[in-house]
Amino acid sequence: MSLPLLGNAEARRLFLDRHALIEPPSGPAKGDDLLALIRRLGFVQVDSINTVERAHHMILWSRRQGYRPGNLARLLERDRTLFEHWTHDASVIPTEFFDHWKLRFARDAERIHTRWADWQGSEFHAKVEDVLAHIRTGGPCGSGDVGTDETRGKDGWWEWHPSKTALEYLWRSGALSVCHRRNFAKVYDLTERVHPDAHAASAPAEAETIVWACNAALDRLGFATSGEIASFWDTVTPQEAKDWCAGALKRGEIIEIAVEGADGRLRNCFARPDVTDAAAAVGEAPNRVRILSPFDPALRDRNRAERIFGFFYRIEVFVPEAKRQYGYYVFPVMERDRIIGRLDAKAVRAEGRLAVRAFWPEPGVAMGAGRIARLMAELDRLARFAGCDRVSLADGWLRTA
Repeated sequence: MSLPLLGNAEARRLFLDRHALIEPPSGPAKGDDLLALIRRLGFVQVDSINTVERAHHMILWSRRQGYRPGNLARLLERDRTLFEHWTHDASVIPTEFFDHWKLRFARDAERIHTRWADWQGSEFHAKVEDVLAHIRTGGPCGSGDVGTDETRGKDGWWEWHPSKTALEYLWRSGALSVCHRRNFAKVYDLTERVHPDAHAASAPAEAETIVWACNAALDRLGFATSGEIASFWDTVTPQEAKDWCAGALKRGEIIEIAVEGADGRLRNCFARPDVTDAAAAVGEAPNRVRILSPFDPALRDRNRAERIFGFFYRIEVFVPEAKRQYGYYVFPVMERDRIIGRLDAKAVRAEGRLAVRAFWPEPGVAMGAGRIARLMAELDRLARFAGCDRVSLADGWLRTA
């Protein structure tokens, strides 16, 4: 018997709706409304690259253009309704999910204790209690406040000094939490002081967290393979996700469907039984352009983005400059429910301008007057968000050839 079919147009709209990219990017962008948006996404990746604005701020701005960076800081540092920890990378996460992160803490503690010793050496093991004692008596600190007598590497995280490594280990294993950032560097304190209620709560049983994580991942993806469910939070194992899917399928909590890719090929996925109704209920996207962060959660899984949108996207970090087709760090550009191109731009704040070096339309995307006008309107909004008062276009910026 053939599986229910979710066509590509419906799949794109459902996926973007789950990622808050189908509705107009307007409305409240602070307090409880901002928290609700992050809860809907599940997490927002934190990244230090600041070509235009840091990734986490751009992710939120692309969905709510009234958003300003201080709005996130209040939730993290004052209200403590968000905490910072790890999914596939460093992320901000609703504190209401903290109990389920205790499985992550336990698994990271075991995994990192050995793995980092293999990579870095075991010297940091001896520093763990010293670092804890330093913070317990002296209060919050960053990596520059510990291990002042230790050799400090300059060539990447694998040359962290032992006390810095101990700090990160204690954070990843849950003993410490990020209480704030200082010039974007993490400052840590005891978790029992930063999130006392969440810290004191009993950890759910392992099986309960696995069920929660799989359900929460599928609901935020709309449809997914078991592997995609496992990788969403990057906490449950692929086998645990596979076992959950088998059980949920048998209980009737999910169904198997065929999802049409941008190239017309079908891929079997799991979804809720009402997936076709849910997809049909999603409205049309507004006729406007959005500039996304390269770390946008809708594009985090590059293979999935290629299947759904036909958009091959990699940040070409390790490709020599002479061989790059695009710039080192380019922004995906979306119109309605499709990716229409890539933007190379940089905020030159000292001169008050957003410098656009290049825009590459995707194959088959015609850059008529209307589309260029929509792109320019979004560039103007991005410039204001980045603290610039104008957009400057390099000669030959529109790479249509």
